[in-house]
Order: sequence, then C-alpha cells, then structure tokens
Amino acid sequence: MQYQIEQSITRQCKAIFPNTLNANGTLFGGEAMRWMDEVAYITATRFTRQRMFTIQTDKIRFLRTVRPDSIVEVVGFVEKAEAVKLTVKVEIYMEEMYGETREKAVEATFIFASLDENCRPHRIRYPFELE
Repeated sequence: MQYQIEQSITRQCKAIFPNTLNANGTLFGGEAMRWMDEVAYITATRFTRQRMFTIQTDKIRFLRTVRPDSIVEVVGFVEKAEAVKLTVKVEIYMEEMYGETREKAVEATFIFASLDENCRPHRIRYPFELE
C-alpha cells in the first residue's frame, strides 16, 4: 500500500495574486479551502481509481498568514485507508516569490467515501489489498 500512497501524492502550485486576497490583503481562507478540497479529491481518486466524494473536513488549521507575492504549494497524501472511508491530509506551504523562506501555512484532513447510485456510502474497491 505504501507504493500506492506515494504514487497518489498530489501537488499543485499557485501564485498569490490580488484576486485571491481578502479584505485584509492576505489569502482568502475560502480560496485556500477550495484548493485543498480539489487536491484532496484528486489524491483520493488517484489512490482508489473510483468516484470519491468529500464527506467531512476536519482539523483545518491556519498556521501562517499568506501574503501577496507568495507562491503556495498544495500537497495531498493519503493518511489512512479503510473499508468505507479514506483519509487525505492536505498541507499548504508558502514561500516568498522573490526569497528563500518556505513555511507550512495551512493544514487540514479530508474524509472521502465512495457512494453508490443512491448516494449511500459503500465499500471502497481498492485496486490492491488493504494492510
């Protein structure tokens, strides 16, 4: 399973421009959460190769303020695989666009399920055996 976890790690980079800022001139938290949910979804789908749905977000922590002229990297990885739930951890790292500083800015956990045609969770059919 470790191989599948490594193969499903998902990374996206974004530049922080004025259209992503809030009234305080820093990254809008809702925008960060949208990016995180997208990366979590891609990670879950790459890991299971099935239609996955976000059923819960947990432990969203805003650790650092993200300012303009930053680059962020959104990284998602599988933290736990169970029969009907998949836990994906997502972290946002920020770095100065014109400097060397890199820090973790946001982290969260996303829980996914595979749903049947009636939108009810059902057992995930992993393309490998769970450990």
